Amino acid sequence: MLLVAEVCLMVVAFTYLGLVETHAVFVCYPLLVAALSGPVLGEKVGWRRWLAIGVGFVGVLIIINPGAGVFSIYALIPLGTASMFALYALLNRYVARRDSAATSFFWTGTVGAVAITAVGIWSWEPMAAADWIWMAGLCVAAVMGHWCMIKCFEAAEASAVQPFAYLQLPFASAIGLVIFDESLRTSVIFGAGLIIAAGLFTLWRERQQRRSH
Repeated sequence: MLLVAEVCLMVVAFTYLGLVETHAVFVCYPLLVAALSGPVLGEKVGWRRWLAIGVGFVGVLIIINPGAGVFSIYALIPLGTASMFALYALLNRYVARRDSAATSFFWTGTVGAVAITAVGIWSWEPMAAADWIWMAGLCVAAVMGHWCMIKCFEAAEASAVQPFAYLQLPFASAIGLVIFDESLRTSVIFGAGLIIAAGLFTLWRERQQRRSH
């Protein structure tokens, strides 16, 4: 239910702020995950992880270069979606302690399908034949993405994997270059470098802690 509400609100945010300003606010969700992983999951978040997440966040801001739209009252909408997605991620980690990834995946898909149908059926209209292949690709990508996320939380602490969440922006930039023939700004290269460095540092720290124990 959280995921359905988050997706619906994210679409609303796009209509008011656009993609860049919406993501400028939404990308705070890894920080929310790190902040809430202690009280919700009882995980210990050290200063090094906080530093890595913060560096990744700076890299994201460099990439998207948010404008004045971020400071609009409508920025509360993507802030709400970020909070929902953070809680969704934490609950995935929580249930992974007892349930398998397949169990979580089944119930996320089943409940989500029922809930989104109840919301979307009132606005249903036939889809163009040419769009079916794109919709199929979208569904496959969404299924694989959520499956990987659930498996990730099954294997690692929520706070440890958050710097890697910022990688969605470099990947989106690569897709824009290859498919949509967009240009690559210097800020994108620099910001992506910070993001990757933060993720690799967190991975290194995670391995160091495992070896020490």
